[in-house]
Amino acid sequence: MGFSMPKETYTGAIKEITIGKGAKAVTVGGETAYPFYTFEGKAPHKPAIAMNVVDVKPTDWAATLVAAIGEELMGDPAAWAKAYVEKYAPDLIYLELVSTDPNGGNAPAEQAVATVKKVLAAIDVPLIVWGPGNDKKDAVVLRAVMEGVQDRQLLVGPVVEGNYKQLGAGAIGFGHKVIASTPIDINLAKQLNILLGNLGVPADSIVVDPTTGGLGYGLEYSYSVIERARMAALVQQDDKLQYPLLCNIGREVWKTKEAKAGAEMPLLGDPAKRGVAMECLTASTLLLAGGDILVLRHPESVKLVRQYIDTLA
Repeated sequence: MGFSMPKETYTGAIKEITIGKGAKAVTVGGETAYPFYTFEGKAPHKPAIAMNVVDVKPTDWAATLVAAIGEELMGDPAAWAKAYVEKYAPDLIYLELVSTDPNGGNAPAEQAVATVKKVLAAIDVPLIVWGPGNDKKDAVVLRAVMEGVQDRQLLVGPVVEGNYKQLGAGAIGFGHKVIASTPIDINLAKQLNILLGNLGVPADSIVVDPTTGGLGYGLEYSYSVIERARMAALVQQDDKLQYPLLCNIGREVWKTKEAKAGAEMPLLGDPAKRGVAMECLTASTLLLAGGDILVLRHPESVKLVRQYIDTLA
């Protein structure tokens, strides 16, 4: 007697979102089944990988991570981004505007716009621009970036309840895409998507950031929220949750003491491999939950996660 694989039927689908323009534009979403369940539905686009660049030289990154990237690159975001594209071929570059943090350098919006333009001139892949994470400063800085860069389409975030009107209007007016960011709560994620929709932000211009916890630091919560969002989108046809998901893995993994520690913690294994293992395990877990865009930091993680995606897809 032959075996017949049982199959589920899904009535919902994830929206397709295209980031950037031209030959190197990246499209994510479009799934009509759970992640990698290609025997039950379609997954027309592989999950995309973005590599993390910072606009000022970071001083708190793990020594093993800095060594893998090349410290000489890390003071110049344009050169850094260009090297990533040429060496590792990421689908996108993710630029953090750390210098604009009001609790840090508090750089003005004009400086941020100039930095974004330099990075864009150095790369031919789409760019994600991430603000300092302060609602008021993000509203000023990211709005200026959207207005100042209209020849290349950006994916901009974080857009939160405290600034969605300013940044949503900027996305509508200047033709960019936005990242709706909420703190590991499916109801808050849905509410923000509703607010952006009511404002008039097109449904094909929203990517959801449900907030990511690294391995051992909230990964279970992140997995649960992403999984529930996918279930609601595909099975319950909840159109307010049918958006691609961005997982900011590198930042969360590489700030942990286990990833940053060196040889002083020998029981944790080789420092050069430990952070990579944590980043890859977090990435593979969230891919199975439903992540569409993964932001990574270590070049070796990019290589391994890409192999993992290709194998499953």
